[in-house]
Amino acid sequence: MPRNNQDRLTGKKKPEDEGSPPQSINPLLQFVTPTEFVELPTKGKFYPKDHPLHGVDTVEIKYMTAKETDLLTSKTLLKKGIAVDRMLQSILVDQSIKVKNLFVGDKNALMMAARVSGFGNLYNGSVTCRNCGGVTEETFDLSEVNVREAPEDAQYKDEGTFVITLPQTQVTTECRLLTGDDEQKLATKTEKKKKLNLPETGLTDQLKEVIVSVNDITERSMVEEFVDVMPALDANHLRNEYDKMRPDVDLSYTFECSACEAENNVSIPFSTNFFWPDR
Repeated sequence: MPRNNQDRLTGKKKPEDEGSPPQSINPLLQFVTPTEFVELPTKGKFYPKDHPLHGVDTVEIKYMTAKETDLLTSKTLLKKGIAVDRMLQSILVDQSIKVKNLFVGDKNALMMAARVSGFGNLYNGSVTCRNCGGVTEETFDLSEVNVREAPEDAQYKDEGTFVITLPQTQVTTECRLLTGDDEQKLATKTEKKKKLNLPETGLTDQLKEVIVSVNDITERSMVEEFVDVMPALDANHLRNEYDKMRPDVDLSYTFECSACEAENNVSIPFSTNFFWPDR
């Protein structure tokens, strides 16, 4: 909910102001951008002790203004793929928090809140029926999106990592959550391989970033070598378990296909008009 910012508009008079004639102030210049507190899916549990969000379950953001809209439409920032990150950094009240160091789930929660404050809670997107393949236009109410916290029965360590045991090799892996910066690096690596016509290795690249140690071995060359020879059964298990343990916003959505009337469970799509709705 928005904070009451009325107290920010008033202040005590300075001694030198006593007896001075009252000055006329334009009411427009007295406006203070409202703020709200956003619930973090991680509850601050996975950040290191020196991080400003360690043990913090909410973060305060300002409502989007024309300034942030300019950031979202900057051709230079869009070309670099950092327009959304710059916008999110701009609306954070505590500027010691860096967007690139936020875990992905927390960053998604901020994106959702910013979208609602800037363009409203209704968002139009296309979903595909898994039964007949028909495409349906749906209107999603983003205010109804909930937070999905990490499961309580997961094996977590003090460092913010968690343990996943692989079913086939019985190797114990220690894993970490990815940050927005990690995802950007993975996307850049994938794009470079496409330009060079090299084979895509998205899954193994992600696992190499996620896994901190295997059977308590932390040497990066050995961890990455293990990922390259990991059985497919173990790789799929690790990816699925990681998705279950990863705190995030819950984008699950159920709709009935208008063509075949089949019920579908899908995720709300992050299409190109999420922050650039049609006008």
